[in-house]
Amino acid sequence: MKSTITLLLLAGLALAGCMTTREARVDSDYSYRGNFRHYRTYDFVTGSGLTADSSRLGQSLREAIQQRLLAQGYRLARRRPDMLVNFRVYEGDMNFHGFAQEDLSVWIKRNIEENDDTPTDQRQGYQPVRLLLAEGTLLVTLIDVKTNRAVWNGYASGVTVPEGPMGEIVLRRSVRSILDRYRIFTEEFAKGNVPQNGTSETER
Repeated sequence: MKSTITLLLLAGLALAGCMTTREARVDSDYSYRGNFRHYRTYDFVTGSGLTADSSRLGQSLREAIQQRLLAQGYRLARRRPDMLVNFRVYEGDMNFHGFAQEDLSVWIKRNIEENDDTPTDQRQGYQPVRLLLAEGTLLVTLIDVKTNRAVWNGYASGVTVPEGPMGEIVLRRSVRSILDRYRIFTEEFAKGNVPQNGTSETER
């Protein structure tokens, strides 16, 4: 009897996980002025809600992001990071203005990053797309510290976050799905210099 109840509970949890993620839409967009080849360190934007240290879900999200960025060669830096990471969960439907673009890694290989000196006729044109994101959206934004501009947005919509441990599982899965859209490794990582931990020397 106990084994039957256990199996039913496990099946219920698995079904709940499918129900909270199967309708999710995952996408991203980026700035043509992003200096993606040269980002090596990051820190988190501080604030209230999920970005506050006191939030359990916020901490779970932060850890999931750290694990993924570490796997791509990025280091956490409390002072002078190259980029800041911001994340937020929106409840309800949301109108979102994105852009129709080729995959970020493909664009980077074309080596056509823009800056203030790029002639107007050689700049990439943005193709705006208006989206209605379904109830429950996790948005992750990367901000270039030098320019104070958002250079990348990744989002998963239609994600329902239940209370308790299952909510943390859903958010971690969503983070993985979102950062699958940001497959950019640091130059050091590409050369085989893998960081031993997620902390930069600038934090010490």
